[in-house]
Amino acid sequence: MYIAMNRFQINDGQEAAFEDVWRNRDSRLKEMPGFREFHLLKGAVDEATNTTLYASHTIWESRDAFVGWTKSQNFKDAHKNAGTSEGIFAGHPVFEGFEAVLDA
Repeated sequence: MYIAMNRFQINDGQEAAFEDVWRNRDSRLKEMPGFREFHLLKGAVDEATNTTLYASHTIWESRDAFVGWTKSQNFKDAHKNAGTSEGIFAGHPVFEGFEAVLDA
C-alpha cells in the first residue's frame, strides 16, 4: 500500500473556496489502476499565520500505481487549473509519500 499526501496552508476565510475546488474537479481517480481511496482532510487553524491546514490523501495499491497516475492524462486534466485560485493558498503544497510497513 502507498499513501500520497499533499499538505496545503489555506488563507483565513478561503476554506470554502478551497473545498469547492476539490468538490467540483473531475479527477477520474476511480478509473486509475491501483487506486483505492481519496480523502480531503481539514486540520487545525494556525492563528499565528491565519491559515488552515488541509491534506489531500490518496491510497494506492503500490507506489508504481501512484506514479502511473502522475504520468496519466487523467492527472494532467485534474491539475490543469492548479495555481489559478489566487488568494486561496498561503504557499505551495508540500508532498509526502509513504509506503506501508505494517498493516493491521
